[in-house]
Amino acid sequence: MTKSMNAGVQRHAPGAIWHKSGEPLRAAAPSASARPDLSLVTPPLAEAHDAPPAAGRLACGLQGWADRLIASCSLVSTAPVLDVREFDWTAPLRGHWTSVRDEALAMVGDQREAMLWRGGAAMPDALARCPDTATLLDHIPALESAAFVTLPAATHCPARRGVTKALITCDLALAVPRSGDVRMRVHDRIVRWAEGETLMFDDSVSHESWNEANGPRLILRVRFARPLRRPGPWLARPILTLLRRHSAARGRF
Repeated sequence: MTKSMNAGVQRHAPGAIWHKSGEPLRAAAPSASARPDLSLVTPPLAEAHDAPPAAGRLACGLQGWADRLIASCSLVSTAPVLDVREFDWTAPLRGHWTSVRDEALAMVGDQREAMLWRGGAAMPDALARCPDTATLLDHIPALESAAFVTLPAATHCPARRGVTKALITCDLALAVPRSGDVRMRVHDRIVRWAEGETLMFDDSVSHESWNEANGPRLILRVRFARPLRRPGPWLARPILTLLRRHSAARGRF
């Protein structure tokens, strides 16, 4: 457990409800705290499921067609920020977040990422180090990947898009520093992490993150397959298979 991470842990504010979060982008106000200079900070590496630059992507039209078909078959909301009440399994995450946080702090150290699941498969050695978290992950349907992820102080993750609407992302906030603005833009909304709360979003839309604080932000990030009616699964399955192969080649998720 590092001092810097410990310093970022704040007490959970009762009543913070993520399904009502997500203010309009135009309403976002600058933080009153002094903001670190982000100009010299190297952003984190892109994740394996991120869409590559336009010149090297699958044809934009083909990807757009696939996402539209997947959206038309979705059994849950296709909004950029989803209501966590659509997913019953998020309640145990919130109910046991302090146990997850303690395991994450003991495991992450100075790493930016500690993988727990990758490519739809558990990583037994890693999960053995965080048994409470492992039990919670076992109850997430169609889990594709899971990791403890740190966003260091004074970091900006530039705008990116995940490569497919077949995946949904859920963040459980574990340590969020108070000393500055820690936020994410998802499409046209600004959202902020709150310790012990879950944030559900579709990362196939444009999104970017900032940590303009003096300590790191720590989350449990999980990605799971979007619930679909037919014929959606017939299209989503081969896409996820390709992403798993890409993930295995890069050692990321």
